[in-house]
Amino acid sequence: MKSLRLLQGMVLVCILLIPVLIFMFLRGFGKNEYDLPIFFQNGVENPFQECPVTDTTQHYIPEFAFTNQEGKSIGRSEMEGKITIVDFFFTSCPSICPVMSKEMERVNDMFRDEPDVQIMSISIDPEFDTPAILKEYAEEHNAIPGKWHFLSGPKDETYRLARCGFVIPTIDGNGVPDDFVHTDKFILVDELGRIRGYYSGTNREDVDLLMLETKVLLHVNK
Repeated sequence: MKSLRLLQGMVLVCILLIPVLIFMFLRGFGKNEYDLPIFFQNGVENPFQECPVTDTTQHYIPEFAFTNQEGKSIGRSEMEGKITIVDFFFTSCPSICPVMSKEMERVNDMFRDEPDVQIMSISIDPEFDTPAILKEYAEEHNAIPGKWHFLSGPKDETYRLARCGFVIPTIDGNGVPDDFVHTDKFILVDELGRIRGYYSGTNREDVDLLMLETKVLLHVNK
């Protein structure tokens, strides 16, 4: 089983390397380059005034510090200089979260040996998702310690971070799993804290694109 999984991983790496090699080839001629967008260069719209007032310059992920499955404080400072892939979930989610977590396992496997890439899965049900529960969930999904962080923090801060920092819709279910509302998006954040892409975490092709564009960012930074 392990050998089959390793073989599948090697095949996926080869497939994903082809577009990267093409990108490098084209870049060498100085006329073509992969256009990876930078989101919210003129700030984030705030029609309901639920976010702190900001200016109209480039939006960056704001400061935060939550607790991971090992009981360590992890947050914005750990994102500096690294590419971070983020999603919002909760362990008792009855719908999209199991699919998202399985897809994130593929991301975890792809970048297991790349120190400049990390994953942060942030719980939107922090009152239930204690570090102990997150640790058990992390082990179920083969999370690499220090690579894939499962985070929980104060509820108000969590929802403000989701809506105003990562700019995604999130609604508190007040402990009722079916009443929570959150996006299926995986969010790609560069080493400066800028959002570079949104990808459906329930769509395999979208996750493949996420992994490709993460590799592009890695190449640009080196």
